[in-house]
Amino acid sequence: MSKRNPDLVIIGVILGAHGVRGDVRVKSFTAEPEAVFDYAPFLSEQSEMLIDPTAVRTGKDHFIVSPKRPRQKEEWDGMKGTKLCVPRDALPETDEDEFYIDDLVALDVYAGGEAPLGRVKAVLNHGAGDLIEVQVSGQSKPVLIPFTFEDVPTVDLALGRIVVANFELWADESRPAEDDEA
Repeated sequence: MSKRNPDLVIIGVILGAHGVRGDVRVKSFTAEPEAVFDYAPFLSEQSEMLIDPTAVRTGKDHFIVSPKRPRQKEEWDGMKGTKLCVPRDALPETDEDEFYIDDLVALDVYAGGEAPLGRVKAVLNHGAGDLIEVQVSGQSKPVLIPFTFEDVPTVDLALGRIVVANFELWADESRPAEDDEA
């Protein structure tokens, strides 16, 4: 399996086929979901052309896309979970306190001091705001931390690091409760 091209940014994902006429369901990762189509066509993580939309309509929490090159239902369903990318230089520059998810993944995580606690494994959003998933060195279970100014006051892309305020609060939340025995 080849590695993803670092000059690409992930902006969406294939959710599978829509019907049997060659359409595909797409979930947007852009701040304004419909803006994802401003950057089409979409490439794979290996820079292969995946979708060049000719028509788009909204679904419940996704878009239904009619591509220039339709595929069979089984092929789209087999591509479920495939990330959609665009060239980094096609995207606008970020503001001072804005970041692309790709730029945050793999940053070292600090909670003060000079020793990193771990790395950002992923940035998640399940509808209530962004969370950073931190894989703490030496621990099997990752820690989820809200990606807010209060909880993550420093993001330094130049140094490849973020600083988490009150890391112990979130680390405690991710540990299973111990049963009290009498």
